[in-house]
Amino acid sequence: MKSTRMRAGALLAAVGALALTACSSDGSSDGSSSGADGGPVTLTLWQNSTTGDGMQYWQDMATAFHEKYPNVTVEVQSIQNEDMDGKLQTALNSGDAPDIFMARGGGKLADVVKANQVMDLTDKISDATKSALGGGMSAFTIDGKVYGVPTAILPEGFFYSQDMFDAAGISDTPTTLDELNTDVTKLKDSGVDAIAVGAKDAWPAAHWYYNFALRECSQDAINQAASTRSFDDDCWLRAGDDLQTFAKTDPFNKGFLTTSAQQGAGSSAGLVANHQAAMELMGAWDPGVIASLTPDEKALPDLAWFPFPAIDGGDGEAGAMMSGADGYSCYVDAPAECVDFLDFISEKANQEAYAKAFQTIPASSEAQGAVTDPALTKLLEAYNEAPYVVLWLDTMYGQNVGNALNVAVVDMLAGNGTPQDIVDAVNEAALKG
Repeated sequence: MKSTRMRAGALLAAVGALALTACSSDGSSDGSSSGADGGPVTLTLWQNSTTGDGMQYWQDMATAFHEKYPNVTVEVQSIQNEDMDGKLQTALNSGDAPDIFMARGGGKLADVVKANQVMDLTDKISDATKSALGGGMSAFTIDGKVYGVPTAILPEGFFYSQDMFDAAGISDTPTTLDELNTDVTKLKDSGVDAIAVGAKDAWPAAHWYYNFALRECSQDAINQAASTRSFDDDCWLRAGDDLQTFAKTDPFNKGFLTTSAQQGAGSSAGLVANHQAAMELMGAWDPGVIASLTPDEKALPDLAWFPFPAIDGGDGEAGAMMSGADGYSCYVDAPAECVDFLDFISEKANQEAYAKAFQTIPASSEAQGAVTDPALTKLLEAYNEAPYVVLWLDTMYGQNVGNALNVAVVDMLAGNGTPQDIVDAVNEAALKG
């Protein structure tokens, strides 16, 4: 696997070295826009928006698609984000999976490909879709074949309240870990929680480890881990040491270990939305989640963004970023119309509507003019300038290894583990396959 510079709308996932022996699906799709007999077709869609504009977006897409293809009905089912992976895997294994399902690429998707549970879209997706999504397709490309389309690119960093930073006397955002520590102290002295973390859901806490690893590990070390799904370089241990040392300063909200990430006013996003915590380390979906949790359910007017700070002595290149991509795939036995739906949601107007509904960065380069939120525009600028971008580690390594990693990070933060335990958990999970 070779990571290269990733531009807006193009997420090159660090999974190229995950060589698979999986067979390509013959599927039942020939890219046509009607059933074999011209009769009615029903597609089931699983997506992770359970409220507000996001859920409405998918209902609107289903309605608009039916208007374009009257013989096709899309039944939309909302699955809570934290429940999606488990429910989807159960459905896939049972052979009763939705026709269209949310996918995030990387090792997670590679495992589904290996199990022959997802449609090969290589020669089915339209040329227009491939052109608009560009390198973003690579997040859903396994062993040279395409198994999904991205809807959003999701680089991460700190989303923060400018008003709370001003009140704490912070004039410039931190660029080093020492400066971040200083700002955390200022925020706590001002009487607020400095950083919100939804560790109850595991992955938000684990993203702290990912970003420390991004700064401590060279690109080559990260690439090697993407191939082996194991932590052999000592940078992975240093990343755990960094996080453990940082956590001992009590930078996170009170009760962060039992705080959820995105559900309700008491979640980590809710704490930022209601000015109870000053910042949160999250991906580009966060402004939309925060907006849904403000008292008036509107965008937080003082929301801003800055990148994860540098670490002295780390092997990672300055400006490198963690990111991911949300997207959608077709079940291996889905009707041909599934491919038409993926093409449909990739059209410029529908990608612009996606960016507005989710307050995020659309995958289509043609639609990124719809990004106007100041925090997201700054994030997008940093993404465009990044020397390389690394896929979220739990996505890169697949569900089994990724879950072991996430749980081990939370255990350490809870005082029930060590940095070495994180490394051991990943290596042991990798051996089990």
